[in-house]
Amino acid sequence: MTRLTTLADAEAVSERATLQIVRELQRARGARGVAHLALSGGTTPGRTYELLAREMSDWDGVCVWFADERCVGPDDEQSNFRLAQQTLLAPAGISPERTYRMEGELGPEQGAERYAGALLEHISTRDGELPVLDVIVLGIGPDGHIACTLDAGEQAVCLAVHDSPKPPPERITLSLAVLRAARGCVLLATSAAKSDAVSAMLGEPSKHVPASLLRRSRLSVIVDDAAAPPAPRG
Repeated sequence: MTRLTTLADAEAVSERATLQIVRELQRARGARGVAHLALSGGTTPGRTYELLAREMSDWDGVCVWFADERCVGPDDEQSNFRLAQQTLLAPAGISPERTYRMEGELGPEQGAERYAGALLEHISTRDGELPVLDVIVLGIGPDGHIACTLDAGEQAVCLAVHDSPKPPPERITLSLAVLRAARGCVLLATSAAKSDAVSAMLGEPSKHVPASLLRRSRLSVIVDDAAAPPAPRG
């Protein structure tokens, strides 16, 4: 069952998300000696990363990945890597050797192929199994869109996107299968513009609402009052 937490405002959402991510990273590192964290872009995740850089003092053994990326260079203002670099990676002093960015400048196909190879190389898996990330931070679009695309099989790892609903249209993304395989996903939503998407995500699973297809037993949804689904009548 999905864990839904509703808080007063966006700052409280970021604070709660930070504490949960720290706990999950510490748990993973304690259990396996390494923790794999995947980041997304966006305003709310960006604030969470700023708090995370301050809250977690020891980053040894934590590897940083990305859930999706725009097909731009790493210094482009639209780059998710640039956001993470400014808010988390540099402030926390996370080693570049443990940071695996999606190379958006290579284009969707080559970038996706390279990233799938990196995941399979650096995350221990058995033959034929998907790489398992410990924590994936996700946002949600007004239409229920998340990082992944649905046009792939159960063994797909990383995919090329040519028709993203928000510009730029070309992107690289983890597959839905990898998101579902993760030990935990933390999805953040703030503002009234996300309320309908959150409601749809918590409803019946549907390909029309990609976020509704995440594995709910491993999903934590943290929203502010404005983004919270309306209370049932009666």
